[in-house]
Amino acid sequence: MDIPEPTVGASGQQIKDDLAEKCQKLFQDFLEEFQNSDGDVKYLREAEELIRPERNTLLVSFADLEQFNQELATTIQEEYYRVYPFLCRAVRSFARDHGNMIPANKEFYLAIQDLPSRHKIRELTTARVGALVRISGQVVRTHPVHPELVSGTFLCLDCQTVVKDVEQQFKYTQPNICRNPVCSNRRRFMLDTNKSRFVDFQKVRIQETQAELPRGSIPRSLEVILRAEAVETAQAGDKCDFTGTLIVVPDVSQLSSPGSRSETSSRVAGSEGYENEGVRGLRALGVRDLSYKLAFLACYVAPTNPRFGGKELRDEEQTAESIKNQMSVKEWEKVFEMSQDKNLYHNLCTSLFPTIHGNDEVKRGILLMLFGGVPKTTMEKTSLRGDINVCIVGDPSTAKSQFLKHVEEFSPRAVYTSGKASSAAGLTAAVVRDEESHEFVIEAGALMLADNGVCCIDEFDKMDLKDQVAIHEAMEQQTISITKAGVKATLNARTSILAAANPVGGRYDRSKSLKQNVNLSAPIMSRFDLFFILVDDCNEVTDYAIARRIVDLHSRIEESVKRLYTLDEIRRYLLFARQFKPKISKESEDFIVEQYKRLRQRDGSGVTKSAWRITVRQLESMIRLSESMARMHCCDEVQPKHVKEAFRLLNKSIIRVETPDVNLDHEEVEPEEEEAAAVQHGVNGTDGDVPNGVGGEAHGINGHAENGVSGSAAQPSLRLSFTEYRRISNLVVLHLRQAEEEEDESTLKKSGLINWYLKEIESEIDSEEELVNKKKIIEKVIHRLVHYDHILIELTQSGLKGSTEAAEAETGEDPFLVVNPNYTLED
Repeated sequence: MDIPEPTVGASGQQIKDDLAEKCQKLFQDFLEEFQNSDGDVKYLREAEELIRPERNTLLVSFADLEQFNQELATTIQEEYYRVYPFLCRAVRSFARDHGNMIPANKEFYLAIQDLPSRHKIRELTTARVGALVRISGQVVRTHPVHPELVSGTFLCLDCQTVVKDVEQQFKYTQPNICRNPVCSNRRRFMLDTNKSRFVDFQKVRIQETQAELPRGSIPRSLEVILRAEAVETAQAGDKCDFTGTLIVVPDVSQLSSPGSRSETSSRVAGSEGYENEGVRGLRALGVRDLSYKLAFLACYVAPTNPRFGGKELRDEEQTAESIKNQMSVKEWEKVFEMSQDKNLYHNLCTSLFPTIHGNDEVKRGILLMLFGGVPKTTMEKTSLRGDINVCIVGDPSTAKSQFLKHVEEFSPRAVYTSGKASSAAGLTAAVVRDEESHEFVIEAGALMLADNGVCCIDEFDKMDLKDQVAIHEAMEQQTISITKAGVKATLNARTSILAAANPVGGRYDRSKSLKQNVNLSAPIMSRFDLFFILVDDCNEVTDYAIARRIVDLHSRIEESVKRLYTLDEIRRYLLFARQFKPKISKESEDFIVEQYKRLRQRDGSGVTKSAWRITVRQLESMIRLSESMARMHCCDEVQPKHVKEAFRLLNKSIIRVETPDVNLDHEEVEPEEEEAAAVQHGVNGTDGDVPNGVGGEAHGINGHAENGVSGSAAQPSLRLSFTEYRRISNLVVLHLRQAEEEEDESTLKKSGLINWYLKEIESEIDSEEELVNKKKIIEKVIHRLVHYDHILIELTQSGLKGSTEAAEAETGEDPFLVVNPNYTLED
């Protein structure tokens, strides 16, 4: 095989390359003779296609080459770069023979697919230069398509001789000397663009995927050069396989970098304007011309093979039929068996997160997020998103990051990023200047890389505000608009966002609303379809179960994980189920409208505020979740049972944490203990039939709010629902502030305040017993407001109540009450 490279003789004639010509002949025989199973010449149809003006590349399978002639296949694999132009000539003559009316100057190219072995970017060393290899990576940056000069036709400016077919090798190459024997011009040539041949040329930067990366390494990147029909086949964010060869090109960016002046001209001008050949060594070239870099010249680009689980979960071009054809019979039977599973919902949840105990609602929400709703486009070309966004808020150690990591490993196109370490440009897209051409190109950020996938953002609450704003557009409109440095672009970011956040102050405070617990703006909160709140409660049963689970996991890692379905089976099922586009049936429509009205009325009734405002976005969320449920069961129609489950999930996620009842009899107990006691009986105390005490809000908190205080008075211990307590305290505070402004001292006294309150609610009091109860309640509430919540301050004539002299002097006196000046009224 060691045949010397073709060299240029003294007369300028090329010496023949026997090996390459032999390859050309054998390859043409292969194209002419190779038959498929039906006995037809396999590549004839494709060759006839090449007549069309936009087609110029013939796609050949490497497996066919090996079958036809093993020696030819080996030579092409080892000496690819050397024989490639000859193979293209074989394609050209084959196309000319079988296609009529092909223009004489049309160029043809060869693309090779189905190469057996695949390499990582790290494995590409100089040993592989010139050989045919296949590499895989994720595209992070694409450049615009340019025309590239393949072979130039030059005009000698001294004697007007035309010099044809000067091969260009990655940089602009003029002829060495004019062809005219009389003329000795070596420098003054002009390119004749009309007679030169150009080809489309695009540069793409690829990077190692997260899965291939060795622990603690920085991802390597590589420039890939695409030509002819391969251009524009890879978009930023795609994971692709590139077939081609490794080449060495001069590092132009090194030359143009500032520093000592580098002389790149290979000829030095003489003293009288005549050019004489200079020394061709280091001095004339400039030392930095000797720096080269590796690039990859690709002839074929393909999305990563679906067999390796790399197919997009959301590939629009696929149909259920084409997916079925990709599977083996056994795999298809398994998918069919899963679709018939009556308990599929539960089984998928447990198989997807086998190491996480409990948190069933969160698992269900994430599962529905993976299936996704149906994206739609209206008549006016407005797109309605189908992706479901989920946010998990919770105390430390409630497996939030575990969920995110599981999803990232499972979903083929998921990007994991942490909030504090991400900037706005890193999440959306950055405009960067290219080192060589100095033009601005767009580099994809996390949301673009996760297009048609899931973007997991951890520590969401710790992101800077200006970075959070960058996500607004991506979450609702599913696009990213950029106007920077003269680049105006709207890029796709059709991604589901799975975010995890910690509450303000580390732990979730049950006495505050969700809005006060989470450091997120209202627009961002309304864009999340599901909000899950994980509270770390002390409960003997669950604590025991969790401890058992964790100890099991540590002691027998493999055996303790029980999966009904493997991850690959779930992936295949997801891919298949996502092809369904369920329509909403008439009865489901009515049911959705009914449930939405119910949610809205409860939200606006003011008896109890839900965790956040119910808006039209929540209605759309319900529709998306219903479609996702229908998809999961492979249904073509959304049925009321799907809507019911969607409504239940939405309800669960909106009103997950109820504020505990206020126990007015435990005043002597320490506030923390009192809070814990209230939590213990508060949320689940009276509403035994409601699961987890959730959804109590439909009938006030745990059934107290409607009967107001009278209901709680019947209890042996005095209990007030939190909203009722808040209502009374707000009434008292407003009244006291008004009295302070009017300087009405009589009503500022404690007895005056109690009398005023009883007068306000006299219409509700029917009996003397009730009056005593009400009086007792208002006294207890005032006592609590003073001593526990510190909203009111007691004053006596001689100073603050509680100071020693005042206490001695006036024991039975009626103190003045004023509002703490630092207190602000909440909603």
